[in-house]
Amino acid sequence: MAASTRSVQCALRRAIAPSLVVILGATGTGKSKLAIEIGKRLRGEIISADSMQVYQGLDIITNKVTAEELSQCRHHMISFVDPLVSSYTVVDFRNKALSLIDDMHSRNKLPIIVGGTNYYIESLLWKVLLDTGQENEELGDGGDGAPHRKLELEKLGGAELHKRLVEVDPKMAAMLHPNDRRKIARSLQIHEETGVPHSHWLEEQRGQDGGNGLGGPLRYPDPCIFWLHADMEALDKRLDARVDEMLSAGLIEELRDFHVCYNQQKVQDDSQNYEHGIFQSIGFKEFHDYLTAPESSTQQEKDTLRNKGIEAVKIATKRYARKQNKWVRNRFLKRPGDNVPAVYGLDVTDVSRMGGDGAEPCTADTGQSQ
Repeated sequence: MAASTRSVQCALRRAIAPSLVVILGATGTGKSKLAIEIGKRLRGEIISADSMQVYQGLDIITNKVTAEELSQCRHHMISFVDPLVSSYTVVDFRNKALSLIDDMHSRNKLPIIVGGTNYYIESLLWKVLLDTGQENEELGDGGDGAPHRKLELEKLGGAELHKRLVEVDPKMAAMLHPNDRRKIARSLQIHEETGVPHSHWLEEQRGQDGGNGLGGPLRYPDPCIFWLHADMEALDKRLDARVDEMLSAGLIEELRDFHVCYNQQKVQDDSQNYEHGIFQSIGFKEFHDYLTAPESSTQQEKDTLRNKGIEAVKIATKRYARKQNKWVRNRFLKRPGDNVPAVYGLDVTDVSRMGGDGAEPCTADTGQSQ
């Protein structure tokens, strides 16, 4: 990412003295490398905003930075939660990360937020955590669990859904008609993913100065936000190649070892759930059949399951990259109000040609540089 230095410097000069830097972008666009480059040059420290990287273990499948990269710039919020903890929420992340940012500011360090999990980033940028007026497809990051979970909830009967909401969020249940399954499912999803009732977020949002139905005020003045984007055909090839590299680095062995240590009992008890905690990571669900294949399976059968898992991981990774880009467009480029910071687009389609004319503010219509 060193070739992008001129582009980044142009944007940072426009931002004058940013309170923090945020690096957005789909998986595989080089966010971590850019964050390290900025951190080394501008006395920065990096906060990982990735809901899967908070867990210990599975360094390959969650694409954590290497030991060498960690030595180049100080990182926070990586590998500190036990893998069997399934209740770590965006609220937990927000509270810890805000404390880290305050500490960095007190030491004249530049906080650099990089990720990953887009609703984690929102929780730091805006004083109101969730935009309750829209569907947030990034709830349940790490795979495709959240949209599927919401669809599963919507399939339940209105009475059953409403009963569940009464149990966890009676205030919200009182505001919604029992037959409005979509809105009830949305409220249940927010509670599941954040650990906090939907009604709490609505009350907090209304109480914020500058808050409204679509979002609250910025938490920090003048954040500098970079969006790394690429032509999807080129990115697809890059992502396929990255999965191949992860396989060579021991991805399947890592999953197998983790499965033996943490997951086997869950499978035996028929209680495995790929919708919570680290088990949402792309790879678990895709390699489930391979990891749980009977010992009596032939080598050919195992190879078939292995290859199916590899292809499924590649498909899920590319699908997830598209979801991340959609989030940036919907949540930043089309977000209403004056409390939306400028977003500087960096085209990383061809890394060898990065630099050049510098980063430009993105437009809401195309999501591309002007």
